[in-house]
Amino acid sequence: MKIHNYTVYIEKDEDGVYVGSIPALSSCHAEGNTIVEMLRELKKVVKLCERNSDFSNEMKFVGIQNLEIANA
Repeated sequence: MKIHNYTVYIEKDEDGVYVGSIPALSSCHAEGNTIVEMLRELKKVVKLCERNSDFSNEMKFVGIQNLEIANA
């Protein structure tokens, strides 16, 4: 069994719900009222997303960059 490590982006929406997504897996996201709940649900979703993924082109997380744009 191969083990995959994923970078999870975690956000909190306007209702206080935590939303987690995995950019390396298309359409792979889950939500929960707590981070623990969201991660538990995300693990279930990952198993489904992995079935449809091509790991030969697996992406690696490089970093996050802020981009500042001035409005005209």
